[in-house]
Amino acid sequence: MLLVFQIPLILLAVLTYAPTVVALSEQNQQLDRDFQAAVAKYDAGRYAEAAVQLESLLRKVPDSFEVHELLGLCYSAQSQDAKATEHLAEAVRLKPDSAAARTNFAANLARLGNLEPAEEELRKAVKLEPQNFDANHNLGELYARSGNVAQAAHFLEQAQRIQPFSYDNGYDLALAYSLSGRLADARQLIHGLLTKRDSAELHNLLGEIEERDGKFVTAANEYETAAHIDPSESNLFDWGSELLLHRTLAPALEVFQQATARYPNSGRLMIGLGMTFYSLGNYDDAVKSLLKAADLNPSDARCYLFLSKAYDSSPSQAEEVIQRFRRFAELQPQNARALYYYAMSLWKGKRAQDPGLDLGQIEALLRKSIAVDSTVAEAHLQLGNLYSDQNKYAESIPEYVRAAELNPDLADVHYRLGQAYVRTGEKERGQEQLQIYQRVRAQHLAEIDKQRAEIRQFVYSARNGPSAKP
Repeated sequence: MLLVFQIPLILLAVLTYAPTVVALSEQNQQLDRDFQAAVAKYDAGRYAEAAVQLESLLRKVPDSFEVHELLGLCYSAQSQDAKATEHLAEAVRLKPDSAAARTNFAANLARLGNLEPAEEELRKAVKLEPQNFDANHNLGELYARSGNVAQAAHFLEQAQRIQPFSYDNGYDLALAYSLSGRLADARQLIHGLLTKRDSAELHNLLGEIEERDGKFVTAANEYETAAHIDPSESNLFDWGSELLLHRTLAPALEVFQQATARYPNSGRLMIGLGMTFYSLGNYDDAVKSLLKAADLNPSDARCYLFLSKAYDSSPSQAEEVIQRFRRFAELQPQNARALYYYAMSLWKGKRAQDPGLDLGQIEALLRKSIAVDSTVAEAHLQLGNLYSDQNKYAESIPEYVRAAELNPDLADVHYRLGQAYVRTGEKERGQEQLQIYQRVRAQHLAEIDKQRAEIRQFVYSARNGPSAKP
């Protein structure tokens, strides 16, 4: 942006009545002083005051590129993007060969979600001025935002060549490298950046890269370093979850206990703590932690998966668990899993000898779960079990068959179906299912492997979820 204010020719034509050249010069100088005062207010962060002064100035010089551009930036700084668009677009019209003007306009369009015109403006800016750092950086960011990681890396690389020591661009480029699988390039770039700034976010990103590269011990060390530099909720979660993922359970427990003490309102930290207790076989404490997680975020479906597992091994807190599953089902009545969990919590919590056990309610919940989503194999399996327990074997068979179709790896389905066939006189079919059961059971993943897969799914979703770092 030019700091020396330029008076457009149209203003000179309007001022031809001025008696002397000196008077005109004085008027120009006053306009320039007004503009410089607005620049000073903008630089000081007094955007609203600068905008008022520039609006007044614009009435005197309506075709001034500099006034329109600065006014647009003032409104943009105040998140008044619609007003900013008007003036930044006019600045581009007045000076179409300005790469900076097009870059500013594109940034405003991107904030409004108009990504295609923003991309067009940035491409024009790069063409006008290939060595313009902002244009290349912003175009790389735009492609990253739209998921085009390869294109993002291309323009971020160009920006990095222009300003080799740019920390922000370097971080974004390393992230683009990581996402595109260029782990060695990402690692090398981060190590270079660390010599300039030893930051938590760089160590955290390096931990992610080492994790992707299968170097789990190195990854955990990087996450730990990040958490020591900046013990944020996100950094502590990444450190603890990395330890949990690879079953370094005692250190993981210590991290999650300290993290939940520091951030008692973090649902994902509380889930992590509950999962660690569960992995250690401490099911009572696992249930307690997961109950707290359910109270912190009652709609987080991930919590209930692990709560149901911990509850299977520790039914001592039945009433509290049932209450949470009931609330989840009420909050999400069209969530098949929520209805299934509620049904199972009632069935497990109220034993057969309990006069409060209502098999009709459990059957209704399972049927409703299936009506909402007929592909939940476990709901069909448990509905079949409910019928079998009441000696309704003929009714149980269709449910078992459907469960086996949906998930043939559920070993228990084949066992229960085989029994049902035998009970109904179809011994051959029963023996066939029992043989399948033996084969599936032998081939099935060990429980520890299933647990790791579930933990991994939670960790990756939690790292990229709403409470994760941007």
